[in-house]
Amino acid sequence: MIEGVRTMADMTSMAGGSDPTHSPSEIAAAWQRERPGTPTGSIEIVTPIWRLAKLFSDDRVRVLRAAGIDAATLDLLSVIRRSGPPYALSTRELTRRTLVTAGAISQRVARAEREGLVRRAPGTTGRRTVMVSLTDEGHSLIERSVDAVLGREAMLVSGLSDSERDLLAGLLEKLTADVGRRLTDSR
Repeated sequence: MIEGVRTMADMTSMAGGSDPTHSPSEIAAAWQRERPGTPTGSIEIVTPIWRLAKLFSDDRVRVLRAAGIDAATLDLLSVIRRSGPPYALSTRELTRRTLVTAGAISQRVARAEREGLVRRAPGTTGRRTVMVSLTDEGHSLIERSVDAVLGREAMLVSGLSDSERDLLAGLLEKLTADVGRRLTDSR
C-alpha cells in the first residue's frame, strides 16, 4: 500500500482496531514521542469519527447506486417527503432545510424535474415564490430509497445496545453543537 492511501479493507480493519500501529491511541503516542507537548487529546475522538464517516459514506454511495438515486437527489426528495402532505415546499424552505445554497437547490430541483421526480409551481404567497412537490414517481423512489438507506444504516449500528446508541447520539449532538459554536465564534 502506498503510504497515506487506504483501501476500504484498510479502513474497516482500522475502524475495528485490529491494526494497533494505526489506532488513534498509537497515533497520539507517536506524536507525543516525536513532538512532546503536541496537543493530541482530540486524536482518539476525531480519528474514529473520520474513519466512521468514510465507512458510512462509501457504504451509502453503494446503497444509493443500487437504489438508483444519488445523494443530492435523496436529500432533496427526503426533505420534501418529511414535510408531510401535500409533500411540497418552497425553494426558500428547501434551501433552509438542506443547508445548501439557493443555486444548488435550483440545480437539484431542475434535474429532479427533468427526471420526473418533482414538479414546480408558482406559490401563493408572492410572485417569486416557487413551490416544489413530489410526483408519484418521486414519492415512490424516496420510499424505496429511504428504506434501503436507513435499513442498511440501522444494521451497521446494530452492534450497539439501545442505551449505547442513545448515549452516543447524545454525545455526538452535544459535540456537533459545541464545535459549531466554537467555529462560529472563531470567525
